[in-house]
Amino acid sequence: MADQTQDNEGTSALAWFITGAVIGATIAVLYTPRSGKDTRRLLTERTQQSCDAISGTGKNLMDAGKDMFERGRKLIDDASDLFEQGRKLVRG
Repeated sequence: MADQTQDNEGTSALAWFITGAVIGATIAVLYTPRSGKDTRRLLTERTQQSCDAISGTGKNLMDAGKDMFERGRKLIDDASDLFEQGRKLVRG
């Protein structure tokens, strides 16, 4: 239960960080005294950087999800083994 709460908090913090980065970049672009061509180039570069960051974050979240799934599977297998041992003790 604590792991799930920590994962949710981590995901929430990541979402807020990305949101803040996008807002900050937007404000910076709007107040920058650059020509249209320079601004478009800057936006293209920043957009690509953001896409790369989001892609990397998505992969990290997917890996974390797989890890949690495997831990859950192991817990279920362990519980099943304990149940079988208990049943053998009761019968035997």
